[in-house]
Amino acid sequence: MIKVEMHFLADVYVKCDVCDGHRYNEQTLEVKYKDKNISDILNMTVEEALDFFDALPAIKKKLITLNDVGLGYITLGQSAITLSGGEAQRIKLAKELSKRSTGKTLFVLDEPTTGLHFADIELLLNVLNRLKEQGNTILVIEHNLDVIKTSDWIIDLGPEGGSDGGNIVATGTPESVAQIKKSFTGQFLDKIL
Repeated sequence: MIKVEMHFLADVYVKCDVCDGHRYNEQTLEVKYKDKNISDILNMTVEEALDFFDALPAIKKKLITLNDVGLGYITLGQSAITLSGGEAQRIKLAKELSKRSTGKTLFVLDEPTTGLHFADIELLLNVLNRLKEQGNTILVIEHNLDVIKTSDWIIDLGPEGGSDGGNIVATGTPESVAQIKKSFTGQFLDKIL
C-alpha cells in the first residue's frame, strides 16, 4: 500500500502496482513455510495463525495472549492506524501479559470493551481476573455493566456527563452502589445483580 498525503484531508492508501498490495517483491514471496508466503501469513487472523503455528511454542504463546484479550479476529499484518482505541489498548495488554508478571503493576484501561462482541468481553474479563490473581491492580474506566458488575470497587462519577458531571456520586462494591438511588450506574446495576 502506498500512502498518498491529501493536504487538509485524511491520507489515502492505494494498492502498489509493483507488488499488487502484497508488500513484498516476487523473490520474497517465493519463500514459503507450510506452503504459505509472508503475505499469506500476514493476512491470517490471530485465530487462523494459532493453528498454523501450533508447532512453534514461542509464536503460539504470543498468539494465545492476543486471542485471550479478544483480538482473534485481527490479521497479523493489520496496520496499527486501523485499530480502534480499545483494540490498541488490548494489544498493549497482551504485550504485558506475555511478560513475566511481577504482581506489582497498575493497569489503567479506558473503555477496553469498545467495539467488542459479548463473547470477547467475557475473554477480556478472564484476562483481567488473571492479572488481578497475580497481584496486579487494574483501574478500568468503563460504561459496560458486564465489566462494572465484576469490579471489586466502583467510583461512580456524575450525575451527568460533560460539565454536569465529574462529581463522585457513589463508591463501593457493585452491590452497595446498586442501592444508591442517585447513581444512574447503581440503578442499572440493581436490575442485573
